[in-house]
Amino acid sequence: MRLMIIGQLEGYISQAGKIALQRGAKVVHCEDIEQALGALMNGKGADLVMIDVKQKIGEFVEKLKTERIHLPVVACGVSNDARAAVKAIQEGAKEYVPLPPDAELIAAIIEAVTEDNSKMIASDPAMQAVVKLADKIAPSEATVLITGESGTGKEVMSRHIHAKSKRKNGPFIAVNCAAIPENLLESELFGHEKGAFTGASARRIGKFEEASSGTLLLDEVSEMHPQLQAKLLRAIQEKEITRVGSNDAVKVDVRIIATSNRNLEESVQKGEFREDLYFRLNVVNLALPPLRERPGDIKVLAQFFVDKYAEANGLPSKKISEPALKLLCEAPWRGNIRELENTMHRAILISSEPEIEDGAIFLQAGVLSSPSSSAAKEPAASAPADVQNEGAVENLIGRTIADVERDMILNTLDHCLGNRTHAAKILGISIRTLRNKLNQYKDEGAKIPASPVG
Repeated sequence: MRLMIIGQLEGYISQAGKIALQRGAKVVHCEDIEQALGALMNGKGADLVMIDVKQKIGEFVEKLKTERIHLPVVACGVSNDARAAVKAIQEGAKEYVPLPPDAELIAAIIEAVTEDNSKMIASDPAMQAVVKLADKIAPSEATVLITGESGTGKEVMSRHIHAKSKRKNGPFIAVNCAAIPENLLESELFGHEKGAFTGASARRIGKFEEASSGTLLLDEVSEMHPQLQAKLLRAIQEKEITRVGSNDAVKVDVRIIATSNRNLEESVQKGEFREDLYFRLNVVNLALPPLRERPGDIKVLAQFFVDKYAEANGLPSKKISEPALKLLCEAPWRGNIRELENTMHRAILISSEPEIEDGAIFLQAGVLSSPSSSAAKEPAASAPADVQNEGAVENLIGRTIADVERDMILNTLDHCLGNRTHAAKILGISIRTLRNKLNQYKDEGAKIPASPVG
């Protein structure tokens, strides 16, 4: 685990760094956000940033987005100033930690970052067989191709392999080949020199160099342009890369793991993916089964997500009732584990019973999966516009989907203390969609939870 600390905070933040070191983290300290950004662009990667609340957090988060550097930012302050904490969250920090640091709190943060991303649940025989093969090949240097539908846990499996490998003390670097524009992906992978293209104001170390002595995950590699595929093949074969705008080769030492939700053999036949690259990547193939084919894992995964999001939202955890479990086990799960995670996140927020009831189980953000909704005979008239946002969605029989959706959105927003960004993430919708819905509800006279003030 690599921790970057930004700022001073009267020495308290250095104490946090010492605690992190004792817990096995590698710590880099930077004086300000400019030094931190320079370090990140020059290959000093991080898995987590702890930043002095007095630093320009919003500017730092925006620059991370501009440079396509994805890592969680935790703000730290020497007082329990609620306004400072809210402002930090509004500017993009994931959490606010009061200082002086508490050893157990720092340990919990480190554990959350390291374990949440590599937690492997495999109770079902179909998944156990895949994990057994993964554990067997993990200590080798073999390139691995992980295939499966979207949401089946390909990145989690990649992190599991890295954690079991001889490179576990090195960095794990992930690149989403589908999310980065085609004209930027080459510099993302191989880096670039200053002035290599418009906007290249400084040298940028690529992911191959950043992952040195560790593992590089090429997520959704099938989306890579054929011209870049040739350069990737050369990098894997020769174990060297050339930065954009340079003629000098740089030796790299990385293990490659690639993922795809497509059938790559079909892509090869269609001429969309290079055959030689396919064979180079497919030394070991791990095919992850969809969630519907590993029913033995649904109950365990569902409870794991309930516990996780209960803790994250400051709520007591609950067991899942038998009727709710029946719904979960019968659902088609087109979105696989990712859909199940979102479903249980919403369920813990809107549940009002001692156990999570079937009425709290929603699929696809706003569509009720309970038999009560499909059994409704006739849509009822809309509920009064002044919605009483008291918690759970109750008495669903005879209500319209629009009414249920409205209550779910307002309840989720209420649990998030009015934070639109957090609520949108939980609901699985864009912030723009959420704002449009809230504007509609406001026009109808509904009471909308206020945004936090900084």
